Amino acid sequence: MTKTITLAQGNGGEENNELIKKVFYKAFKNEILERSEDAAVIGNLAMTTDSFTVSPLFFAGADIGKLAVCGTCNDLAMMGAVPKYLTCSVIIEEGFEVESLERIVESMRAELAINGAVVVSGDTKVVPKGSVDKIFINTTGLGEIVQAGISSNNVSEEDVILINRDIGCHGATIFAAREGMEMSSTLKSDCNSLYPQVKALMDGGIKITAMRDATRGGVAAVLNEWARQSNVCIEVEEEKIPVSDEVKGICEMLGFEATALA
Repeated sequence: MTKTITLAQGNGGEENNELIKKVFYKAFKNEILERSEDAAVIGNLAMTTDSFTVSPLFFAGADIGKLAVCGTCNDLAMMGAVPKYLTCSVIIEEGFEVESLERIVESMRAELAINGAVVVSGDTKVVPKGSVDKIFINTTGLGEIVQAGISSNNVSEEDVILINRDIGCHGATIFAAREGMEMSSTLKSDCNSLYPQVKALMDGGIKITAMRDATRGGVAAVLNEWARQSNVCIEVEEEKIPVSDEVKGICEMLGFEATALA
């Protein structure tokens, strides 16, 4: 492993996994943590935490506030849990516009309502200009498990992998915004709360082995993690993975793989 931290170690891929295992898992080793799920299962509860930083803060389809609530509530949903309670901590750069902060918080409120969850605790820190990139948000979520036994450690050769929509729209939207690309299409982030879809699966009696919200590292990272955790070989029919023309175009221009985009 490198002697200093690199950006690659935060991208959700192999370098990120190496950092987590050799530093954090080594120090905090315990049975719950080592299962490497989207959320920790503690009795009939699921618990998760995540930190959010994105540039730009506002982009087509979402903003950092919606991203924070979706990211945390989705991690709970992936374990078959109903999102219930969240904490919200923010680190704000001196000089940040109050109007922008209000927009972000309103996005969080709206997304919490979709999940039926509430923020019950939080913390606010203001740091000198240049200490952070405008605003960082950390959210911790607690949910009640309504379908037990869902685990990325239980994937078998009998399983079939389903994907809920075309991939990479969020990552492509962010990169297009950063590069200043003027898009004449309707491309926007696919950041959304997934619990309504998960509830429909559970209500329909679908036998769910594992679920994963494909954030950092995209579908490729998810499949690699599942293969490693469950010790299986996963066969991917690449032509069946839905990718929009807009995402394909941005990937070609910037040299990305759609399966690696959030």
